[in-house]
Amino acid sequence: MICTLEQINNMGKIAGLGGVFIKAIDPQALAAWYQKYLGIDFSGNIYVDFPFTDKEGNLTPGYNVLSFFKEDSPYFHPSTKKVMINLRVNDLFVLLERLKNGGVEIVGDPVEEEYGKFGWILDPEGNKIELWEPPEG
Repeated sequence: MICTLEQINNMGKIAGLGGVFIKAIDPQALAAWYQKYLGIDFSGNIYVDFPFTDKEGNLTPGYNVLSFFKEDSPYFHPSTKKVMINLRVNDLFVLLERLKNGGVEIVGDPVEEEYGKFGWILDPEGNKIELWEPPEG
């Protein structure tokens, strides 16, 4: 595969916010509160997708997620914080290698799933950050 200069310059970079994950004592009740008072339609779930749109309101590829997790969820470990952000990235493996070489703490092994590729790091204050490379297409 031949890459353009623009593609090469975007390899291993943050592309935007993927979502916000919040620990909650009762994720279902918190989602219901957000729906009742803020008008966010969770449709009985503990997460909601916000699809991307262009200036005219037409759907474009991608979305942001707001999701609640049980307070004791191991998904945030080793962080003890109540919030985790998910950042969309270009070329996850290039970015993880660069971060590792820079001394950033990598948490666990990256995974590739139906929803894309995922990796995790800790910032200097112990906040876990999920890095997400969405699937192509």
